[in-house]
Amino acid sequence: MRSLSRRALIASFVAVALAACGGDASQPSGRLRVAVIPKGTTHEFWKAVETGAKRAGEELGVEVVWKGPLKENDRAEQIRVVEQFASEGVDGIALAPLDDKALVRPVADARTKGIDVVIFDSALEGTAGTDFASFVASDNLEGGRMAGREMARLLDGRGKVVVLRYQVGSASTIDRESGFLEVIGRQPGLELLSADQYAGASVESAKTKALNLLDVLRQADGIFCSNESASVGMLRALEQEGLAGKVKFVGFDATPPLVEALASGAISALVVQDPVDMGHRAVQTLVAAVQGRPVEPRIATTLALATKANLSEPSIARLLK
Repeated sequence: MRSLSRRALIASFVAVALAACGGDASQPSGRLRVAVIPKGTTHEFWKAVETGAKRAGEELGVEVVWKGPLKENDRAEQIRVVEQFASEGVDGIALAPLDDKALVRPVADARTKGIDVVIFDSALEGTAGTDFASFVASDNLEGGRMAGREMARLLDGRGKVVVLRYQVGSASTIDRESGFLEVIGRQPGLELLSADQYAGASVESAKTKALNLLDVLRQADGIFCSNESASVGMLRALEQEGLAGKVKFVGFDATPPLVEALASGAISALVVQDPVDMGHRAVQTLVAAVQGRPVEPRIATTLALATKANLSEPSIARLLK
């Protein structure tokens, strides 16, 4: 059983004081204030996470403060935001780490101040339940395997494949890429043309990298990208060069351009998550931890494979909105 959080201890002291004065100890001492810190704030994925996080806050009567770096490559800014909230003394922090190592110290420092921390979306080095309260995320390794199995099926086990990675230090996408490569490596008829190039944090950088790989892409039968911005950037490059729909393309996450491309056949499949649910459950879990209630150290969120054939099925369609 983990020790009571700072907020829970304060609440117990207030309850005792109220009882001594003849007050109503069942009334809360004040509204909880928690911070939710995404990897970035421009991608559609994070906007959906924010929707879920704030919905949970409204349901629980908790103030949810949403703040993160503008772009997903600004580790220094994300560290600064964590340190800012820790110094302000928020009751809890939900964090999607940009880097699985660089954010370890800021999280440890917040916890020494009695602030509960929940990690979501992307892993942080350490042990959930010990170094932080819980880890709320999709099974990203399995998501990569799903993409790999679909690619092998689409190519009937034969062909040349390109992987455009996301960026160094992002645990979620590293796991997706590893899962994909694990499956592809077991297919003797599949040849890996390129798997050491990084898209970077934006759609623009991903498109630029894809255009720089054009000679390789023209040889490819299949392409895999491991997140929203890499997938959109690759899609734009393929469309510009007249290659969209001529190569099997498996992407990750769902935004309007990617869903439209799935419907048209420019994208063959998307591994999709439920970012609204992820944000909702991250805040739910954080509030429970702050209140001193037991929480599961690992909470898995939805992961599914969307294709042109199933995109209208209710269970898939709700994830593509």
